[in-house]
Amino acid sequence: MDGDSPLLIDVPHAGTYMPPALRAQMTPIAQNVPDADWHVHLLYGFAGEVGASLMAATHARYVVDLNRDPQGAALYPGADNSERVPLLSFDREPLYAGAAPDAAEVERRMARYWTPYHRRLRQRLDAIRARHGHAILLDAHSIRSAVPRFFDGRLPDLNLGTADGTSCPAGLGDAAFAVLQRSDFGAVRDGRFKGGYITRHYGRPQDGVHALQLEIAQACYMDEQPPWPWDARRAQPLQQVLRRLVDVLLRWTP
Repeated sequence: MDGDSPLLIDVPHAGTYMPPALRAQMTPIAQNVPDADWHVHLLYGFAGEVGASLMAATHARYVVDLNRDPQGAALYPGADNSERVPLLSFDREPLYAGAAPDAAEVERRMARYWTPYHRRLRQRLDAIRARHGHAILLDAHSIRSAVPRFFDGRLPDLNLGTADGTSCPAGLGDAAFAVLQRSDFGAVRDGRFKGGYITRHYGRPQDGVHALQLEIAQACYMDEQPPWPWDARRAQPLQQVLRRLVDVLLRWTP
């Protein structure tokens, strides 16, 4: 979806599709894609109404993780990090019924899925910047509110990441965080989730591209147990907050 504003909302983990040949290699748990960012693209379904662009992945993160460094560098050194092609679920369950993908298969998936997605993302950001003089990228995510593999206890509701203030100007980060703080949801800035590869790589304020990541605890808007159905009524209060956040991003100027 292409809007007419400087804002692009990107949802790299929205996908649940796996090619049939790959799906046949996966365990029953993996075939249910429990670690998808369920319904995040629907949370931002109002984007077109306000002029924001929306880009959402179709393929599951088990095919390839679009938010990981292409060389495999860890996002959070010293912490548990999932791979470019994950081998375990967030609950440390094996994803493959047989042999795991070898290095050659990982690179094949990077070339077939990761590279085209990022080429398209770069093209869209460049086009927005050329038209408006700057671009704002909101990298949209969600995760279960409790995942011991990655963090202790319960995750705060709304987790804003600005790569410790390097992926966007302080004024933009402050304005975005103020919206979250004024909501009925708990919020934290640059906590456990500071921004993944997309936020860190594309967020170049000196080049006119400003990036933020928002990681949402799924308990805020859905049942965290399978089959993870979309519940528009439950999601409505959160969508109101997201709409206010998007409005602030749309009104911001360098």
